[in-house]
Amino acid sequence: MSDLQLPAPASLALLAAASVAAGAVNSVAGGGTILTFPVLAAILPDGPGRAVAANATSTIGIWPGAIASAWAYRGERAGLPPWARWLMLPSIVGAAVGVALVLWLPPRWFAAAVPWLILLAALLFAAQPRLARLVPPGGGGDSVGRGRLAAAGLAQCCVAIYGGYFGAGIGIIMLAVLGLLGLGDIHRLNGVKNVLGTAINGVASAVFTLGAVAGRHDVSWPCVAVMAAGSVTGGLLGSAFARRLPAPVVRRGVAIIGFALAAYYLWRHNLG
Repeated sequence: MSDLQLPAPASLALLAAASVAAGAVNSVAGGGTILTFPVLAAILPDGPGRAVAANATSTIGIWPGAIASAWAYRGERAGLPPWARWLMLPSIVGAAVGVALVLWLPPRWFAAAVPWLILLAALLFAAQPRLARLVPPGGGGDSVGRGRLAAAGLAQCCVAIYGGYFGAGIGIIMLAVLGLLGLGDIHRLNGVKNVLGTAINGVASAVFTLGAVAGRHDVSWPCVAVMAAGSVTGGLLGSAFARRLPAPVVRRGVAIIGFALAAYYLWRHNLG
């Protein structure tokens, strides 16, 4: 089990605010990890395993918010095509592989990759309008060819590996991949994306939890509790007001934060 101490009340308050914001952002566009991971990396005790502990804590803490958002959008899941169920398998396998990479590779490798992962997530946010234009208005339907389905499964597995390893921006990637493959209109794609994203985060959370119990890495369970409450609150609020919120403004703001954080972590890593 984790030996991480309880952060100061001010740090927990900051984490709670970041978790509410992350839950809301996830319900609108995805990528809330950009907000919670840096806070955890700042408030958790310093050490070689801090980046992994922050990633594990963030993944577990945000997952309840993803469930809440998926429940709020349950109406969009009506009439999902049969191939959507098949994509669940590569999602689960890929997520498990991604988490295994975090746990088995040296912690310093993950710490070195963090700036680039945050930068990738920020770039995905900034490019989201262009990616959205690539999504065709229709096509795919309830049945697709075996070749296209296999390509979708391979692409989804790759997305899930990234999702298990870090995860910020996987929703945007999934929309782009599924859209480019012509697997239905944007409404169906969003329904598929929500379900698959929840599955990926769920697998990652389960593996991280087992790893913490086995002593392979640390997880701050007090932070998980704070994040769970905050992300559920943000997820439900964000889902309720998703069509009223200025999504482009939210996306640009998160992208700016991501670019700034990537620059900070690159600077910090080079100093180290």
